[in-house]
Amino acid sequence: MRTKIGLLFFIATLIVSCKSNSDFDEYVALPKSAWHRTNTIQFTFPVNDSITKKNLFINLRNNKDYEYSNLFLIAQMNFPDGQVIIDTLEYDMADVTGKFLGQGFSDVKENKLFYKENITFPSTGDYTFKVRQAMRKNGEIQGIEELEGITHVGFRIEKTE
Repeated sequence: MRTKIGLLFFIATLIVSCKSNSDFDEYVALPKSAWHRTNTIQFTFPVNDSITKKNLFINLRNNKDYEYSNLFLIAQMNFPDGQVIIDTLEYDMADVTGKFLGQGFSDVKENKLFYKENITFPSTGDYTFKVRQAMRKNGEIQGIEELEGITHVGFRIEKTE
């Protein structure tokens, strides 16, 4: 009994003493586990530190209904001064055998995808990050209306170590 209490105390101390290096971490659940091509996901976050370097991530949760080995996204960062940066991004979602990348033991995999690495925000204030899917089938001009298998979209800011 004493060992169980000691182990519980140790685990509780470990959990409390772990300091998160996250400045912002938020998710949006997608209806019906599908990402409509007109559904732009938006995150607004305050920046109070324009000195410390940060890593920015797009977090995605996908399930077995995701049919593709990659993912194209259009990302947009709006600055407090009105400046806008738009990026077209491509990420691998599965390896060459078709096995999903990411973490997770069930049918849902969590992917932590680098968006910007080792950056500093130029000024303090409220920033807005927007992201939408830009998937198309090979040889087709029109984008995929409902990208099935994406359950959540998130955005995370971490301090660099």
